[in-house]
Amino acid sequence: MNKKKKRSSKTKFQNLSQSVLSAIKQDPNKSYNYKQICAHLGISDSSGRNQVIKKLHQLKSKGKIEEIDRGKFKIIKAIDYYTGRIDVSTRGTGYVITEELEEDIMIPKRSLGQALNGDEVEVYVYNRKRGSQPEGEITKVIKRKKTEFVGEIQVHEKFAFVNVTDPKIQTDFFIPGREINGAKDGQVVLVEFVEWNDKQDSPNGRVKDILGEPGEHDTEIHAILAQYGLPYEFPAEVEEYTEKLDKSISSQEIEKRRDMRDTLTYTIDPADAKDFDDALSFKVLENGNYEVGIHIADVSHYVKEGTVLDDEAYERATSVYLVDRVVPMLPEVLSNGVCSLNPHEDKLCFSAVFEMDNSSKIHNEWFGRTVIHSDQRFAYEEAQHIIETRKGEIPGDISLSRKQTTIQPAIVEATLKLDELAKIMRGQRMEDGALSFDKTEVKFNLNDKSEPVGVYFKTSKDANKLIEEFMLLANRKVAGFIGKQQPKKTFIYRIHDEPNDEKLGALKNIVVKFGHTLDLRDRKTVTKSLNKLLSDVKGNKEQNMVDTLAIRTMSKAVYSTNNIGHYGLSFDYYSHFTSPIRRYPDVMVHRLLQHYLDGGKTVSEELYEEKSEHSSEMEILASKAERDSIKYMQVKFMKDHSDEEFLGVISGVTDWGIYVEIISNKCEGMIRLGDLDDDSYEYVEEEFAVVGRKTKNTYTLGDEVYVKVKNADLVKKHLDFWMIGSREAVEK
Repeated sequence: MNKKKKRSSKTKFQNLSQSVLSAIKQDPNKSYNYKQICAHLGISDSSGRNQVIKKLHQLKSKGKIEEIDRGKFKIIKAIDYYTGRIDVSTRGTGYVITEELEEDIMIPKRSLGQALNGDEVEVYVYNRKRGSQPEGEITKVIKRKKTEFVGEIQVHEKFAFVNVTDPKIQTDFFIPGREINGAKDGQVVLVEFVEWNDKQDSPNGRVKDILGEPGEHDTEIHAILAQYGLPYEFPAEVEEYTEKLDKSISSQEIEKRRDMRDTLTYTIDPADAKDFDDALSFKVLENGNYEVGIHIADVSHYVKEGTVLDDEAYERATSVYLVDRVVPMLPEVLSNGVCSLNPHEDKLCFSAVFEMDNSSKIHNEWFGRTVIHSDQRFAYEEAQHIIETRKGEIPGDISLSRKQTTIQPAIVEATLKLDELAKIMRGQRMEDGALSFDKTEVKFNLNDKSEPVGVYFKTSKDANKLIEEFMLLANRKVAGFIGKQQPKKTFIYRIHDEPNDEKLGALKNIVVKFGHTLDLRDRKTVTKSLNKLLSDVKGNKEQNMVDTLAIRTMSKAVYSTNNIGHYGLSFDYYSHFTSPIRRYPDVMVHRLLQHYLDGGKTVSEELYEEKSEHSSEMEILASKAERDSIKYMQVKFMKDHSDEEFLGVISGVTDWGIYVEIISNKCEGMIRLGDLDDDSYEYVEEEFAVVGRKTKNTYTLGDEVYVKVKNADLVKKHLDFWMIGSREAVEK
């Protein structure tokens, strides 16, 4: 990038409309002349003054300002100004979402001003024709969404520029020489926003951290975390505080709790799990019913409010699960040690205990603090083997000990009964209108350098669903226990709104092409036909695409003190109680539940709504980071297989290219329309297809095609493919 030159006297000012409007809007009741505006903008040359005078008259003719006296201008107070949050597309067009207007306000790239993606902004809406989408320009940045960005630095003699990795950020950063802080040309850095003067094309920044060389594994993983403001190490004071915690279990503490150490208890988790925050206990009662306990690590016993440990856990709000590592919410000494329900150790828990009969009907429930002793740790594969064979002999190839193991009969019987009860509960949920999303999860086999050497798909089997049902039961019952109390008590719920009607209509239009349909008459028909669709596409070429599109029709589940129920699970009351090692809302739920069990009065709804919103935002950031780490590994995997041809399915069609998802590994890449060299192709939106102008050759959504890697960009986490041809043509 060329060095920025000092402005000449004939410099044309960028975004002068917004700058002049901002100056006049300092005080909407006051009038301003051109001299006052120039002084505010730091313009002292005659060319600049003339541009301001000209701009004032242009703004007057557009009806944005009025001339109340000769040469004195004032802002026109109108309903044409709105505030909202801006979402910038990768092409540079912005969309501002406001509470006042039903439609988003479209902001052309030239009218973004100094707004960055996610900022809270003020926007002026132009006069528009009835029925058309509102269009406007940014007049003011009210609050920055973020002030730290990841990018690649270009170092010059006395200054540098940082090109931000995020394609939604439409500017680079100018770095004065004193703020380069030792970064070398081409390195990936974390840049901090300092200021953006009206006269500058780019904001000023400073290098806050050097992440490393682009393309290197640790650099890219740390860049993913830094991009979303997620930490990858704990502050020293938090580590020191945690080390000094009393981790012993005193007899006095046990006396305060329900002692369940003699009840058969065990954990079922992934084979590679490092922390175990939930366990199940099982006992046959004298009346023939069953006592089932869902035991959750009592994190709130160790993480006390007002401590540096609690402050750090709240800020993080969630653990982040990247492909090659976990960034935990709590230091390892807690998450993998004292709070982990390791076998053959006494552990402090918060428990939900139910008396159930053979039809899964609940006769009694109890919530409170307990002490437990896990008798066994199981991997999902081991529990699944017991369910499938109904026997306790675990072969060495799936045993955690890597040798044949015999499980005691009482645990086998408990597992089989819990599986029966779970299947009844799941069937009831489906009957009540719950949605069944079993989207394929992509996993990687990594070598000792954390490089992907293979891809496999994780599927949910009976053992996974057993644990899921009992966790759902605990979450639902805890939420109902508090939610139904009168007078109303403040609590944190996990809520999920109904799906968007427009998105459902768009999904229906797409699935029709594959011979499926959706009945959108009412809530019951929507859920029933959605479940049928998800079931019908299983194993078909369009499965992952339909699963993805169906998920996109859904609202996002969030935390809130305002309970509206959970649409996807079809629960009137639902909370998160079962994972306090990795989710801060669960810690808050434990505290609130104990507070109310102790007879405490309701707490501040405003305070806990703020905490809920923070937790929801951090969960979204963590989810984006996790998704980016998967994309990075997929690109890395494909880079090592660039000489191979792959069969894929067309997962998206746009006016700039075709997106193809490879069937064998779920990696997605794009074929640019310009790279289809057998013809000139046009995008036909209503057909979800591109069509050759001469040959009429068509590529449409869901078609199977062979592709090859053209380019694998590790930094942008993007794949470009060459089109080999349709499956029919290639396999002829």
